[in-house]
Amino acid sequence: MTAALAVLASARQRLVLADTDVDAANLGLVTRPEPVEEAEFRGARRPQFDAARCRGCTECVRACRFGALTGPFPAASPSSSPVPRLDPWACEGCGVCTHVCPTGAVTLRDVPTGTLRVSETPFGPLVDARLEPGEGNSGKLVSRVRSRARELALERGAHLIISDGPPGIGCPVISALSGTHLAVAVTEPSLSAVHDLRRLLEVTRHFRVTVAVVVNRFDLDWTLAADLERRCLDEGVEVLGRVPYDPAVARALLAGRTVVEDGPGPAAEALAAVWDRLERRLGGELGEGDAALAGKHQP
Repeated sequence: MTAALAVLASARQRLVLADTDVDAANLGLVTRPEPVEEAEFRGARRPQFDAARCRGCTECVRACRFGALTGPFPAASPSSSPVPRLDPWACEGCGVCTHVCPTGAVTLRDVPTGTLRVSETPFGPLVDARLEPGEGNSGKLVSRVRSRARELALERGAHLIISDGPPGIGCPVISALSGTHLAVAVTEPSLSAVHDLRRLLEVTRHFRVTVAVVVNRFDLDWTLAADLERRCLDEGVEVLGRVPYDPAVARALLAGRTVVEDGPGPAAEALAAVWDRLERRLGGELGEGDAALAGKHQP
């Protein structure tokens, strides 16, 4: 959905793309990116032990509530002391080990936890990131993605940033929503999607972010789709459009393209109508400053 809107928008607007789903970035699958920039992201801290100062007292081992430290173990050399062994997957970087060490042998150091990337696409530059498996601080990495996207927009005179948002309502979502002009929630007629949409609307209302809805594959359950639209109207949320089930979407994705690039069809025409409504809604913002559009996908 986000990629299709970006293709349509790029025909008339200079824009920047951002994929803020740093745990599973996939916007590049259909935008044909050519990497041009890569930067290391350090979003966690891990303890480092000075073997020359460590006495092997195990105070840090006993104080660790996550079981990340074990030991002591034999010294690496006759001139050094035994040091604990660190399990990086269990460590939360809380730093309690540095406070309880009587000799100051433990310090915290920043460690790489992901990668920030910039690529060129036929529709504008794409900023995305990859968080390493099991690593935290994804909200901070999302913020880095958005910050780099805004820098590129200013450098290139782009007035529109289209972001593909992460699922759920946690820290990455809050970071992705912050400061956007409009969040587009993509939902579908299923009980789980209705539940997720309700939670998302609560989050956007709490953070005072304007939201609009697109009902995807609405024709799979006409009754539930109509109920979804009634719920949106009752809460004052605009329904931008309905997108029907269309096998052409899957065929386009398998070919590494968006459905709007493959010519006329039910889904392509519905998405074009959605973009037209979005463009009218954003109005003067597309040419008088930075207009950010965050796409929120719901299962």
